[in-house]
Amino acid sequence: MSAGVAEKTQKTIGGIRRKFAPWKDPSAVPLIRFQNVTKRFGDFIAIENLSLDIYEREFFALLGPSGCGKTTLMRMLAGFEEPNEGRITLAGEDLVGTPPYRRPVNMMFQSYALFPHMSVWDNIAFGLRQDGMEKGAVAARVEEMLKLVKLGQFAKRKPHQLSGGQRQRVALARSLAKRPKVLLLDEPLGALDKKLREETQFELMDIQMELGMTFLIVTHDQEEAMTVADRIAVMNHGKLVQVDQPAVIYEHPNSRYVADFVGDVNILDATVVSVEPGLVTVRPVAAPDMLFRIAQDCPAKVGDSVAIALRPEKLRVELDPPADASVNCLSGEIWDIGYLGDLSIYHVELPGGSRVKAAKPNLTRMVERPISWDDKVYVSFSPDAGVVLTS
Repeated sequence: MSAGVAEKTQKTIGGIRRKFAPWKDPSAVPLIRFQNVTKRFGDFIAIENLSLDIYEREFFALLGPSGCGKTTLMRMLAGFEEPNEGRITLAGEDLVGTPPYRRPVNMMFQSYALFPHMSVWDNIAFGLRQDGMEKGAVAARVEEMLKLVKLGQFAKRKPHQLSGGQRQRVALARSLAKRPKVLLLDEPLGALDKKLREETQFELMDIQMELGMTFLIVTHDQEEAMTVADRIAVMNHGKLVQVDQPAVIYEHPNSRYVADFVGDVNILDATVVSVEPGLVTVRPVAAPDMLFRIAQDCPAKVGDSVAIALRPEKLRVELDPPADASVNCLSGEIWDIGYLGDLSIYHVELPGGSRVKAAKPNLTRMVERPISWDDKVYVSFSPDAGVVLTS
């Protein structure tokens, strides 16, 4: 593929991703439906009365900490576990009672589970041969998959002769070779180093769009889910806490749990002072002599206890107070500093002893007066930077 064609393809794929939102269309029919699903292991409830719709061609992520039920949910879709209550349908067909090998899904495991005695070519061909596909068709499909994952020159190698990233691609090609309706990915990038993991995330997105398939990924890595997914379901204790697009979950979390789990955040307890259309005024517990104005419609009432979620990158740290009187402001002292190259992270101790974290981009290589330890600083944020959390 020439550079010009590749660039055009990437732009086309990007355009499709930006416009893709079947969950907003009331007439769209979900490909996968979990309807009031409950799964118990003895007295332990792994999944509790969960309902979820996933659409065709969607890259969907189940995100949550270990033990939240995300892998159990995926295993029920694959057929490795059966629900105690509820229905799971795929393309309108009830899957409950259907064995794994008869379901139009394939699963890519975190361990890759490659056959060590087989070549890359034979690993990819294995499932096709098991299904009795004609020899010529097998060869054509394997070559297609090798080209897709850019491993043509490694076809004769054994898994131990490959890097971790290459083994991951072989496992992906083998999972895709049978052209399932849904590909299930269980922590597929966990064994890769950070740089390779980031590169592979974008490759997965491109492959998913090129094939027009539905991908369901299980991960505890927030950054990975935010990068690859069209939508994310944040889970906790077998329940869905919030299901939405990555930007909505990050910028508008619906609870303290989601705000704290997805990304870095400062959470300040506060009391509601006044509520107007599109504006809430609160008094932070950490600075009772201050008032914060938050641009948000909120169901809270005057006197209610709430929390304010503030992302570190939304906070400004300056040595002088802000000139704009409309912004919210706190004063404090620099407690700690972390230099990350593109960012500097400042931990600011407030007069009451609590601390907030602010991230400041390093836009130039030199600054005339750097902020240093023990400096008195002003932490400010605009009214539309914070989120009021009532739960």
